[in-house]
This record gives sequence, structure tokens and C-alpha cells, in this order.
Amino acid sequence: MLAIRLQRLGRKGYPVYRLAVQESQRHPSSGRVVAYVGSYDPHTKKATIQNDAAQKYLDNGAQPTPRVVKLLKDAGVKLPSWVKEFETTKQKTTRNAEKLRKNQPKAEAAEEAPVAEAAEEAPTAEA
Repeated sequence: MLAIRLQRLGRKGYPVYRLAVQESQRHPSSGRVVAYVGSYDPHTKKATIQNDAAQKYLDNGAQPTPRVVKLLKDAGVKLPSWVKEFETTKQKTTRNAEKLRKNQPKAEAAEEAPVAEAAEEAPTAEA
């Protein structure tokens, strides 16, 4: 089965990607590439995609990765109905939210209140 995935290029710390069509069981950097259908620069967010070539491989059953689905959709490539579109809204969840300081009961405020009440009562008792 073929996959359309990103293949990393560029120098250290400055990646640039190519959209490569290759066998899905191979590693992206060492697998035999069937064709290159575009490129993506994450720094400028610029993607250049050969729409007709990408459409041809999608029609023949090439499975795109989630990031490639987003790039193809933005480029205007008509995606087949079987391609899964992934959620782009990520919700960060906090593990053990009850342990956070802001979620703890106000123990210090509760302890200070009786002390303040006792201080107010003392002057009234002397008078």
C-alpha cells in the first residue's frame, strides 16, 4: 500500500519537508520513493503541491498522513470519502487536576478568620 507522507530535509534545526509517495511499510527516510508531489516549509507555512499528481495517487488508494491531509485540503485537492479528517482543535488536559493549588480548599483563609474574631472579642471584654 502507498502512503503520502512528509520526508524531512534541510539542515539541523531548520527542517523543510517533501511530500513523498512511498510504500507505507518503509521508513520515510530510507524507503523507495515512488514520486514527490510537493514540498512544505513549516517556517513560512508555504506548501507547493502538484494537485494533479496528488489527486492521481489518492484516487489509486494512497493513504495520506494527518498532516498531509491538512496540507492537501488547504491546497484544494479533492479528498476521497474514505480519507479520515482529523480534529485540529487540541484540548490540553491536566492530569490530577484536584492536586493543583488553585483547586485546594482555602485552609489558610479559614484559619485566619477565627483568629481575627478572637482579637475583636478581646477588646470588648476588657471594656
